Amino acid sequence: MQVQSMHFKARVGEKLADKRLQANLKKLSTKWVAGRASAILELDDFEGTRDAAKERRMRAIENLDVWLETFEKKATERGATVLYAESAEDASRLVVEIAKKHGVKKVTKSKSMVSEEMALNKALEAAGVQPVETDLGEYILQINNNEAPSHIVAPVVHKDKDEISDLFARVHNRPRLTDIPQMTREAREMLRPQFLSSDMGVTGGNFVIAETGSVAIVTNEGNEGMCTILPPKVHVVVTGIEKVLPTLEDFATVLRLLPRSATGQSITNYVSLLTGPKREADVEGPEHMYFVLVDAGRTNLVGTDFQEMLRCIRCGACMNHCPVYQKIGGHSYGWVYPGPMGSVLTPSYVGIENAIDLPQSSTLCGECHVVCPVKIPLPDLLRKLREKQVEQNLRPKAERLSLTLWAFVAKRPALYRLATKIGVRFMRMMAGNGKTISKLPLAGGWTDYREMPAPSGKTFRELYKQRR
Repeated sequence: MQVQSMHFKARVGEKLADKRLQANLKKLSTKWVAGRASAILELDDFEGTRDAAKERRMRAIENLDVWLETFEKKATERGATVLYAESAEDASRLVVEIAKKHGVKKVTKSKSMVSEEMALNKALEAAGVQPVETDLGEYILQINNNEAPSHIVAPVVHKDKDEISDLFARVHNRPRLTDIPQMTREAREMLRPQFLSSDMGVTGGNFVIAETGSVAIVTNEGNEGMCTILPPKVHVVVTGIEKVLPTLEDFATVLRLLPRSATGQSITNYVSLLTGPKREADVEGPEHMYFVLVDAGRTNLVGTDFQEMLRCIRCGACMNHCPVYQKIGGHSYGWVYPGPMGSVLTPSYVGIENAIDLPQSSTLCGECHVVCPVKIPLPDLLRKLREKQVEQNLRPKAERLSLTLWAFVAKRPALYRLATKIGVRFMRMMAGNGKTISKLPLAGGWTDYREMPAPSGKTFRELYKQRR
């Protein structure tokens, strides 16, 4: 997927003006935010479970090489082939080579954000292999001119029923339907022949389990089973190297948090643990199983200030609750991962110079940290990225000079008191007889779009002294 994060500001302007998108994004707060709040109440000790999940994820990250070697050994013993890809391009090349090796003409895919990193569909098509997305949301995007996902859990959250109804009628060449069960049945009828004629199935992996050499896949539609068990002779798992968990007990702990944080469910409809290809006594399953474990910038975070980001379990809770994402949607961020987690991952994976505005695309309200099931300190990581931008002179010169001036004043209490005393009185004067300021020098970014509450004309220290 091509990086477009450098166009963040222009995209934001478009999305804020899109009234239909604004209405669609309200589903985040009315459905998932409320759903998560109810679902976590079912746990006797939610905070204790979060602490346990954090500890188990970090145990894997801090000894990543050990657990990856253990996983490779166990998976190989069970008949799978484990391959490592240093870059996203390497990963796509490996999958294409597997397809060619087995004479594959059609690939059915379940949802995988790593495959978006890899631009896998484009690579397969270039090799003469037809990729078919089978997750309902991803399928909708694929038939809509290969549109990019806007959310990591619900890729089509930015569209409403009428848009999808029009799309189905146009692409499927069938009468337009508006009843959701009928629409999903129509999608199943279109996808079933694709499943049955597929030569290879490609899935992501929520986690890979070191002690058993298994992949854990969590879905709500069951399409991953059709991609891995029934028709295809080859199953390829593509996932990031950081997704390894040492034991099944670790997976059980994280699974108590993942669906609750993602969609507000106690458990998802389908939880699959797949271990190796079909054996002699097995009735169904693939004849060949491959794991393509993707680095693509992940090891660059190990041992750095951003290592904690690697324990992300891709639940999407941070973006569901983010006031910025709730207004601009996922396409504004310009790459695979949107929202607060994307604002850290994208600069880390593709270069901070290619995502200059993403660390700024946050109010730093802290809600993302509060709801993160594995307690990633996202506001702290965003602040660290902002610091790196300033250190590397990547921010505008006027902004850097302003911060330098503010720092100079803030380090001198007497000067700071004088400056704030003058500042609040000037702002009071700008408000005139009103309670708000409609125009303020050097603050056009705020007052061009909204009014600023006017101060009383006294500093906090003055008000506090007066109250005492």
